[in-house]
Amino acid sequence: MSQNNKCCDKPLFIAGPCVIESAELLDVVAQELVSIKQELDIDIYFKASFDKANRTSIHSFRGPGLERGLQMLSDIKSRYGLPLLTDVHESFQAKAAGEVVDVLQIPAFLCRQTDLLVAAAETGKAVNIKKAQFLSGEDMRYPVEKCREAGAKDVWLTERGNIYGYNNLVVDFRNIPLMKQYTDRVVMDCTHSVQRPGGAGGKTGGNREYVPAMAKAAQAFGANGFFFETHPDPENALSDGPNMIYLNNLKQVIKELVKP
Repeated sequence: MSQNNKCCDKPLFIAGPCVIESAELLDVVAQELVSIKQELDIDIYFKASFDKANRTSIHSFRGPGLERGLQMLSDIKSRYGLPLLTDVHESFQAKAAGEVVDVLQIPAFLCRQTDLLVAAAETGKAVNIKKAQFLSGEDMRYPVEKCREAGAKDVWLTERGNIYGYNNLVVDFRNIPLMKQYTDRVVMDCTHSVQRPGGAGGKTGGNREYVPAMAKAAQAFGANGFFFETHPDPENALSDGPNMIYLNNLKQVIKELVKP
């Protein structure tokens, strides 16, 4: 059962571009998140990746890298006061990232990597573990145990769909209450769950039109966190464009989740 006694009744939101493309992009997104936070009185984390090490093609854009990317994220925190979340792909990245961000995210394909989980947990920061596309909700008790035994006090789990044939995902929403057996914070990754992995000729496709419905369905099953990748111009984004939602639509999507 969950060992996290922190109250998670209020929904939490995570939003931002898939990857750091430029300082200008981070500013545009952060300004909108601050506006949404103030208007809707919500808890919202700014998310962006300094390095996307799991791109389909070796020619795909990966980001500015660890040192420069963390500095850019730190600048966002200083300017806008938003808590930060970023993902780490290798154990050595955890310590440096943990000095800047509030939540370290473990990518889905890496959620069984013991050394990575332990390194993230040892930073003392919250750890968000994304459920692998090949695991059930019940399987996620073991990554949680690894983090807790390494000293993590705050561990979240994120649902992002399961592999369904080739280049497709399907979401079994029963995983949300199943994962709540192990942690109080279960997040729905509403944008990655509509991906078409590798299904766009050397890059990932997606169906962003289903994102609002994914969020509402997850809420009905008890999700108390919602993850949205967003971009002012997703058609020209450098990563995950087809499943990211337009930045100017984000407020309405969130509003539907918090309205009385």
